[in-house]
Amino acid sequence: MESFISFVVKHLVANPDAVSVELGTDEKGREVFKLHVANEDLGQVIGKEGKTANAIRTLVIAAAAKQGRRAGFEIVDPERSRRREEAASSS
Repeated sequence: MESFISFVVKHLVANPDAVSVELGTDEKGREVFKLHVANEDLGQVIGKEGKTANAIRTLVIAAAAKQGRRAGFEIVDPERSRRREEAASSS
């Protein structure tokens, strides 16, 4: 599944080398695929009104369901993650 997400996203962005997908789980035991892209490519992956992100999310959920799995999809905002880490380290 990670390779599928990576393949789709790499064809949308200007910096495909910065694309990475990380697999984790949420509190409900569902698989969550976290997408990391370059800061300048974030808008391309989200799309107007989030339509591109929602389309990718729909594909991930459908592909996982076909395999009998439950999955989710998140796009990691590198700026927001950095600010959270800085706030946590300063407290």
